[in-house]
Amino acid sequence: MTTNTRTTKTLTTLGFHHITMVSGDSRRTLAFYRDLLGLSVVKDAGESKDPNAYRLYLGNETGTPGTLITFVERPAAAHGRPGVGGVHHLALGVGTYEAQLKWKRYLMDKGVPVSGPMPRGYFTSLYFRDPDGQVLEIATAGPGYAYDEPIEALGRQIMLPREQQLPGGRDERSIQMTTYSEPVPVITPDMKLTGIHHITGMTDDIERASDFYEEALGLAVVKKSVNQDDPETPHWFWANYDGTRVLPHSSWTLFGWTPRHPHARAGVGQTNHVAFRAEDLEELKAWQEKLRSMELDVSAVIGSPFFSSINFSAPDGQLLEIATDGPGF
Repeated sequence: MTTNTRTTKTLTTLGFHHITMVSGDSRRTLAFYRDLLGLSVVKDAGESKDPNAYRLYLGNETGTPGTLITFVERPAAAHGRPGVGGVHHLALGVGTYEAQLKWKRYLMDKGVPVSGPMPRGYFTSLYFRDPDGQVLEIATAGPGYAYDEPIEALGRQIMLPREQQLPGGRDERSIQMTTYSEPVPVITPDMKLTGIHHITGMTDDIERASDFYEEALGLAVVKKSVNQDDPETPHWFWANYDGTRVLPHSSWTLFGWTPRHPHARAGVGQTNHVAFRAEDLEELKAWQEKLRSMELDVSAVIGSPFFSSINFSAPDGQLLEIATDGPGF
């Protein structure tokens, strides 16, 4: 057997390719993500691995990996349920805190309830839901993961949040009242969303998950902390990290729930899968070989007009994909 020229030992994904969610109504989804949030429609097509499911692709103007949010429309499906092996929320990036406050004023004035801005330390967060109930976040670019430990030594020890970041220590009334001082009738250039900031899921064994994502995808732990809304729950972060920087669009985070928590149930308002990047088909086949060497159940290469991909699952049941950057949109 010929071994792929790209050794499996050196494979590290650059980060997210896309996230795919389940929509109950594609027109309503378009109105929210395109018309309200300002994302570009990359492809509006029926092409899908499921020929009976309508497929919608949104992102930046050129459909760059790491900015892509895709939807499968399943109007007859029941609503899903978040849980172990599923995604808790999708965070989209924005450049500055001021632009984030503009988003709060803009969304609230459009009738969308918003929580925050929450002081998370590494970034500041707004939370709201899409029409199907998926939790969304808008997170600032900074100050970044070196906020509480040196950039060359991220993720080596547990870093507890500061008191003002935790329930009981936060000034909840001040947070609720904080917004932009003037009406924001339209999205201004500084408010432009920059793509996937991070994605947060739920697992029932965070140590096992850490071993898995480091071995399977080459991601490195960049933060060990706790859920700032539930300090009894571990919250760890992984990313493409080389000791000098954390690559944008690569932060995958997990809440460490317990085995007694329910597992996620697929359906409307839930994530179908999270896809990570491979440069090209040759690298994708190297990933396939590597994952199979870990005794994972990995699909055959699946082709589409826009990228090729393979599917597999994490030990907790989270459905994952690796997709090629090309041929693109």
